[in-house]
Amino acid sequence: MVAKTEASASALDNIKLALALLVLLVGVVGFYWFDHVALVWRVLALLGLVGLAAGLVALTPVGRGLFGFSREARTELRKVVWPTRQETLQVTLSVLVLVLIVGIFLWLVDALLFWAVRLITGQGG
Repeated sequence: MVAKTEASASALDNIKLALALLVLLVGVVGFYWFDHVALVWRVLALLGLVGLAAGLVALTPVGRGLFGFSREARTELRKVVWPTRQETLQVTLSVLVLVLIVGIFLWLVDALLFWAVRLITGQGG
């Protein structure tokens, strides 16, 4: 008896997910299909259908797990210690300097190899 309940709940969840996907697909197709309607109305309709699809997904175990994960990720993001403006500027400047140095080095290697290939093949002189 329990197996039947779980199977029907799973089938119902699959139907909800398929319906959410269908609603999302209808929203995207409708957005482009009704291109003669003002953009603001099309965007509002699309956002409404995306919200409806998200609501349908939230009713399934997959959706509850996804929304729970996003809540936990947001909590962890609040714990991050962000660098100061000064640290960010210093690191950015050091990255730019290193990119410039590596770029010059690669340009020199390329020029040297080009010169060597021209010398070996006898082209250009």
